[in-house]
Amino acid sequence: MAAGDEEGQAAEPEAVAEPEVEEPRSFKDLGVTDVLCEACDQLGWKVPTKIQVEAIPVALQGRDIIGLAETGSGKTGAFALPILQALLETPQRLFALVLTPTRELAFQISEQFEALGSSIGVHSTVIVGGIDTMSQSLALAKKPHVIIATPGRLVDHLENTKGFNLRALKFLVMDEADRILNMDFETEVDKILKVIPRDRKTFLFSATMTKKVQKLQRAALKNPVKCAVSSKYQTVEKLQQYYIFIPCKFKDSYLVYILNELAGNSFMIFCSTCNNTQRTALLLRNLGFTAIPLHGQMSQNKRLGSLNKFKAKARSILLATDVASRGLDIPHVDVVINFDIPTHSKDYIHRVGRTARAGRSGKSITFVTQYDVELFQRIEHLIGKKLPAFPMQEEEVMMLTERVAEAQRFARMELREQGEKKRSRNDDDDDTEEAIGVRNKVTGGKKKRRKA
Repeated sequence: MAAGDEEGQAAEPEAVAEPEVEEPRSFKDLGVTDVLCEACDQLGWKVPTKIQVEAIPVALQGRDIIGLAETGSGKTGAFALPILQALLETPQRLFALVLTPTRELAFQISEQFEALGSSIGVHSTVIVGGIDTMSQSLALAKKPHVIIATPGRLVDHLENTKGFNLRALKFLVMDEADRILNMDFETEVDKILKVIPRDRKTFLFSATMTKKVQKLQRAALKNPVKCAVSSKYQTVEKLQQYYIFIPCKFKDSYLVYILNELAGNSFMIFCSTCNNTQRTALLLRNLGFTAIPLHGQMSQNKRLGSLNKFKAKARSILLATDVASRGLDIPHVDVVINFDIPTHSKDYIHRVGRTARAGRSGKSITFVTQYDVELFQRIEHLIGKKLPAFPMQEEEVMMLTERVAEAQRFARMELREQGEKKRSRNDDDDDTEEAIGVRNKVTGGKKKRRKA
């Protein structure tokens, strides 16, 4: 990071003292202006969350903030409300920039800004990869109040879009800062810090405080206040966590068994690769489940489409890579299944954080094969508890193996066909709902192969 900056000499953040008085009961008590309190009310935000109680008053005093808060804790509101209140006091275009690690998170934050700022006419623009740069340049030319961006694409525009600069910027937010840096966006973040004013407010939010985040804090923040609502890694209290220990070759059968056992719930199933996500989605669809994939090799429109179908409850099973493990607020996930165990223990926290959000209860089940024992022990060590085994009927699982084997075969054929189709047409037809002949597989009809 720009270590030579005079900002680099910033003192260690002062911690917020524990308030002795009773915690504020409403956003108004935190100092939020009436028109924004009404907006919170319309969004159904009745009571501020812990991070909002800690961060909003400090932000309204004009201080820089480091917010350490677990996923699903209301971080977006903690930085959006102070920014919108400052914008009300001094209206200005290109007022705030929010940097996020993933495209989906950028769209979600934009939705919250638009919803909170709808009555005061706030315009926000999302600048992420996977979308046409020309239309983004036109959106930037209109000078929105708030830009929500992934670092790579924003740097593209700063370097190549005529007339676009951030020299008047008043607020910089880095959301999920640890993940932005883990994804090797350091160079981009450096470039952005060089071209925005030093005289600005900076909010840095992160689920974990890594060495890279500390380095970024020293380079980018002035005398910040630290607002931490969870000091150690923890999972939500209302989350029931289980594991199942199974032979690797029967993983698919156990997955189908669990989906049948817990039928009627909505599921998020995490896989480690795009290919396995796609394969498992095809497998489940062939067995009659309404499953839909979300992974990095899908086009942006398809990714948003999948997410929206799941959010709207048109599909009950979302299969995803870690692209969806953080920051995405999908309120109705009942069960998270770690079909492939995460290689980084911290990702476990973020994955299971997709359920039991905002005070609701939820379940998580982690599949542990003979190859995953060490990774599973690391997870138990990190969260500081031993997980119970999920109750299973082995004989019932074994009764499924024949049907599952047939569905696996069809899934492999479909994956191959999709690959050939992509190569011949060079397109991104990657939604399993459009998979060739997906309807008439296990029902017995012969597979009709469509000519590519």
